[in-house]
Amino acid sequence: MTGNPIFERAQRFLSVLRHCQVLGMTVHSADTKGLILRLPYSTQIIGNPETGVIHGGAITTLMDTTCGISTVCVLPDFEVCPTLDLRIDYMHPAEPNKDVYGFAECYRVTPNIIFTRGYAYQDDPSQPIAHVVGTFMRMGKTVASGVAGKEGAQ
Repeated sequence: MTGNPIFERAQRFLSVLRHCQVLGMTVHSADTKGLILRLPYSTQIIGNPETGVIHGGAITTLMDTTCGISTVCVLPDFEVCPTLDLRIDYMHPAEPNKDVYGFAECYRVTPNIIFTRGYAYQDDPSQPIAHVVGTFMRMGKTVASGVAGKEGAQ
């Protein structure tokens, strides 16, 4: 373990998302300032076989997941927070044979909604592949405790 409870909570969250396991996503870093997830390059996520460019759906999944898990960086306790709205602006395609990183932060937390923003990048965060903004609905701790109980039962 890292000794960082936010990082550990983010790892636990990511570990129960089967589609993220299949994509090989991992938590790169997590703290109160935000979250970075890594999507490893793989031939299974190529969208254009002629160029080797990653499919936009894999980038969308990375960014939705990064924004969603970034909620654990700001909330005192785990809550289920499903996506209400997500907008991604693609700047340019990801370079083939390189991992993609997604950064997200929560910039406003209300009793009902969490607002997030972030970007996807490869080598240099100042050269983003895409920008993202998302809103997530707070379901509360009672829903989360039901989910946590199901995790422990598996």
